[in-house]
Amino acid sequence: MDDVLGLDAVGQARAVRDGQISARELAEAAIARIEAHDGELNAVIHRRFERALAEIDAIPEDAPFRGVPILLKDLGWRQADEPYAAGSNVRDGVEPGLDGYGVVRLRQAGFVMLGRTNTPEFGSTITTEPVAFGPTRNPYDPAYSAGGSSGGSAAAVAAGMVALATASDGGGSIRVPASLCGLVGLKPTRGRVSAGPALGEGWSGFSCAGFVSRSVRDTAAALDVVSGMHPGDPYDAPPLPGPLAGELGREPGRLRVGFITRHPNGTVPESPELTEAVTGAAALLESLGHDVAPGGPEALAEPGFAGRFGAIVANNLAAHVASLGELRGKPVRMEELEPHNAAMLGAARGHSAADHILATQWMDAFRRRMAAWWSAGHDLLLMPSLGVAPFRLGWLPPDDLATAFRRTGHAVAYTSPINATGQPAISLPLHRTEAGLPVGVQLVAAAGREDLLIRVAAQVERARPFQHAAMR
Repeated sequence: MDDVLGLDAVGQARAVRDGQISARELAEAAIARIEAHDGELNAVIHRRFERALAEIDAIPEDAPFRGVPILLKDLGWRQADEPYAAGSNVRDGVEPGLDGYGVVRLRQAGFVMLGRTNTPEFGSTITTEPVAFGPTRNPYDPAYSAGGSSGGSAAAVAAGMVALATASDGGGSIRVPASLCGLVGLKPTRGRVSAGPALGEGWSGFSCAGFVSRSVRDTAAALDVVSGMHPGDPYDAPPLPGPLAGELGREPGRLRVGFITRHPNGTVPESPELTEAVTGAAALLESLGHDVAPGGPEALAEPGFAGRFGAIVANNLAAHVASLGELRGKPVRMEELEPHNAAMLGAARGHSAADHILATQWMDAFRRRMAAWWSAGHDLLLMPSLGVAPFRLGWLPPDDLATAFRRTGHAVAYTSPINATGQPAISLPLHRTEAGLPVGVQLVAAAGREDLLIRVAAQVERARPFQHAAMR
């Protein structure tokens, strides 16, 4: 069974189709692995094993991923009549609404949904250590963070519990845990995956849904399953030339790539590990025939970005907390929230509606200034996926918010601007520290160019196959 569990999701689907293993046997093997290994990692917080097994017989034989186990992040990716907490004791309960469109499409594709994965409270930070459910540990070293906010999903995939898990990214929450857990994590173009029917957009358009996986082809195939606009969505992504899975064998051509090892705003401490990771990736891309040179968008250096980004996120958090109060019939009190969220809510109460609109308009102009670099002839920007080296659990102290917010700002300095622009970016596991901990690098393309990211990521994966944690 471990041989099949060690395959990626595309490989597992083929094994089921070819009769090497039944859909039920594959799901049961994944369940056994979760039960054996999740006690230490704490990645899976809601288990629906019996319901999942009962659903297998109803999966059509021709479903492309028939019988492949998957885990859903417990933030977004809503399932009607299933537990849903969003990492919080405030929100804990059964989801009363409809299935999310992405969940519907996963079910139609034949995936077997085994449960939900851990996430920080409301997904508002970069490590998965919620008070409600406890910390998720990194499979490479349990003293270290698996990242956030998709940390539970990343730990589960890295530990081989499942080959694929859902994720979402509002400031780096796919790319950060992918980096820390040695996985592939693609943040799609804004509007590529619908947030409906519960929402039109998340975090004023910063947040989008995706996956963490062990292979580029899994990321491509999974995004093909869930991509597409639904009636009533506020916007759509630029159309792709075809399915992303069809881009895997295509050569990307000779690309013009800029790279950054030191953040141009001058406030993020330089890390030797990150510098080594990016320069190594730059050398690899050059060896593959691309034109690679230092440099990136001048707009990344602008000092006004971080404050406005943080204000928009805080305002969205305030709206979410208000909606929770309406849902449960009484307002959420500050003391019910974790300290960092209470502080963000307090900050939001000092912002006017005009302040919020002005911040979003500034981001509109920032997006155009960023896009100019790609319009001038560049194809890809290479940067760290995470602005700091792998960190231990507790690195963001709940009793020292000044330190926690400063460190968080450094951590997302390379990811959050790409949430603001809505461009696609992919984190690839190309480096390890001396202690063996993964360090990812991210490639950023122009809006709508996931196809280019998949082509070059597949090229990189062929040239330097990704190494993953050994299945214990």
